Amino acid sequence: MAKSRSKGGCCGWFIALVILALVVGAIVYGIKKKIDSNSDKAAPVPGPPGAIEQKYASALKTAMQFFDVQKSGKLVNNKISWRGDSGLKDGSQANLDLSKGLYDAGDHMKFGFPMAFTATVLSWAILEYGDQMDAVGQLEPAQDSLKWITDYLVNAHPSENVLYIQVGDPVADHKCWDRPESMTEARPLVQVNTSCPGSDVAAETAAAMASASLVFKESDSTYSSTLLKHAKQLFTFADKHRGIYSENIPEVATYYNSTGYGDELLWAAAWLYHATGDNSYLQYATGQNGEDYAQFGSPTWFSWDNKLAGTQVLLSRVSFFKAKGLSSSYGSGLQNYRKTAEAVMCGLLPDSPTATESRTEHGLIWVSEWNSLQQPVASAFLATIYSDYMLTTQTPKIKCDSDSFTPSDLRNFARSQADYVLGKNPLHMSFLVGYGNKFPQFVHHRGASIPANAKTGCKDGFQYLDSPDPNPNIATGALVGGPFLNDTFIDSRNNSMQTEPSTYNSAVIVGLLSSLVTTSSAVQSFS
Repeated sequence: MAKSRSKGGCCGWFIALVILALVVGAIVYGIKKKIDSNSDKAAPVPGPPGAIEQKYASALKTAMQFFDVQKSGKLVNNKISWRGDSGLKDGSQANLDLSKGLYDAGDHMKFGFPMAFTATVLSWAILEYGDQMDAVGQLEPAQDSLKWITDYLVNAHPSENVLYIQVGDPVADHKCWDRPESMTEARPLVQVNTSCPGSDVAAETAAAMASASLVFKESDSTYSSTLLKHAKQLFTFADKHRGIYSENIPEVATYYNSTGYGDELLWAAAWLYHATGDNSYLQYATGQNGEDYAQFGSPTWFSWDNKLAGTQVLLSRVSFFKAKGLSSSYGSGLQNYRKTAEAVMCGLLPDSPTATESRTEHGLIWVSEWNSLQQPVASAFLATIYSDYMLTTQTPKIKCDSDSFTPSDLRNFARSQADYVLGKNPLHMSFLVGYGNKFPQFVHHRGASIPANAKTGCKDGFQYLDSPDPNPNIATGALVGGPFLNDTFIDSRNNSMQTEPSTYNSAVIVGLLSSLVTTSSAVQSFS
């Protein structure tokens, strides 16, 4: 008995020492973190692309393939075995070639508003992280996919004040479940013009053209100039003939309802400033239009409908890198954009005093039941961009009320969102189709759900929507809608809220993964 008590006593002392060590370690860690957060010492500036993070490289290669899955038109170097030519006559009734572009989601619609946003974000990703994409062999595929969209957008803008913003009738389209290669339903066209304006969609298309003109500036200067010409014309059209497209064309409101056009006008002006160096565009964004539309001091979510957070980060680039010859008269306006961008960042950081409560128990930003992954992925993309601006300019921290946070804090947040998407979640499932050992098998996507050799018409294809079997084709790279607030997910084709992918989701996940695949300095200027 005495011997037993002696052993227990030693064990008790050992446990006490372990607990003491843990307590001391926690205190030291907390003090170190507090010191680090209050330090004015900047982190080292990253050099050229460094070591590759293989999980993000693999995920990026996967995500990039969904653009190929979604392509309409005469496919060139088709990499998707179950896809073929489709939509070859799109636009023919107006003597236009609108055969290219991307199908929006799991259907066969071409919606110009989200498609243009897809192009703008993909351009931004290439401009910021093209060197990192190149390091893993994904720059050329990204440029090819971007050009597939911009070729369509150029043709959709046949004259200065006319823009075709939709191919297909969504009501008729959604009454069918067929492959794009065999669809027979009518493909009507919808346009905005001076008597039926759409400032939001026209300005977003201008942003797409302006940003893409920078992507192709060195590789194809003629094409770049063409894009820039269209961008300028579309911006003028959007600004002079103001109107919300979904108010003037009510039938589109069911699918992509716009809540306003002010954000798109500022977004387009910001991109045109970067593309041209013309200070009039910067004056447009920092002057009265900024006061009217930028919602300074009020953080918002970046999405296909709201470009404010993206604009605030994009214009922060100007103050971070202090463009030469820039008049001080823009200073207060640019500072308002940067302060609001910092407020966006502070809302994202989980330890910030102003952290948003819009997140799941396991840390995923969560805003909407429909397509819940758009906001966290887009937010994480903005966070890495802002982090890299800080690192490259030796900006040590941002202030969030009484606390300070470093570029690495922003990057860690971005990684947490990416890791959740890729499988670090309660379901241990990747929401990126084709990545990892477990991913959605019942993606709400017509082409993926119907065997490539099946002969179906409009209606009899619904047997595949309702089939209990997994999709016969893998929609590789699709980022599905995502989980509910309680971190659950129902893998069912009829659950389009959670299982339908979209091309704009692909743009933001490609941007995020490109930013995480390795590290590099931010470019000083896009031009």
